[in-house]
Amino acid sequence: MNALSLFSGIGGIDLACEWAGIKTIAFCERELFPQKVLRKHWPDVPIYDDVKTLTKERMVKDGVGGTINLIHGGYPCQPFSVAGERRGEEDDRHLWPEVKRLLQDIKPRWFVGENVAGHITLGFDEVISDLESIGYAWEAFVIPAVAVNAPHRRDRLFVVGYLSNSGGIGHQGIERFREDKATIREWRTRPFRPAPKLFDDVNWKERARESGFLGRDDVV
Repeated sequence: MNALSLFSGIGGIDLACEWAGIKTIAFCERELFPQKVLRKHWPDVPIYDDVKTLTKERMVKDGVGGTINLIHGGYPCQPFSVAGERRGEEDDRHLWPEVKRLLQDIKPRWFVGENVAGHITLGFDEVISDLESIGYAWEAFVIPAVAVNAPHRRDRLFVVGYLSNSGGIGHQGIERFREDKATIREWRTRPFRPAPKLFDDVNWKERARESGFLGRDDVV
């Protein structure tokens, strides 16, 4: 499978894709430091710096070859995060419409999106309605960082979409998700119990540098 990586950061999702045998054929990341990290680990993969100007036609013109089977990305969370003003679509960092546009133009078989859990109660209805409108069946999950032994909860919302010939799961699917919102909110209020084995005394930054994923001069 070939993937187009949006809002790539330093390539966390791309590393997971690599482990799964999925090839990243293009990145889209605007910040200079993450671009430096991406170039270090994927020197032959082109990097586009603005999702608003990225198009299928531009990639074809640039010789980015192969069928794109997957588009993934953690589109900006600031419009939805409880740590901010939660302005939703009024926030100029609301870039979900650009993701929708690329899904419509490229029509990959799969889509994986990531965002903060606060997105559930602000803006996610728009996302799943848009996915439905362009033919994607979807499923959503809330996964906390503690599930992979990080020393904090840090809930994250993941949505997986599949381009369905039947045109998605329909209106009933959207209504089911709205009903599930209350259940998800209740789950998030449960007492937090860290996993028994975390990092012990190991410095995770040092371990990342020893693995080669971070350079000695990289700032984290």
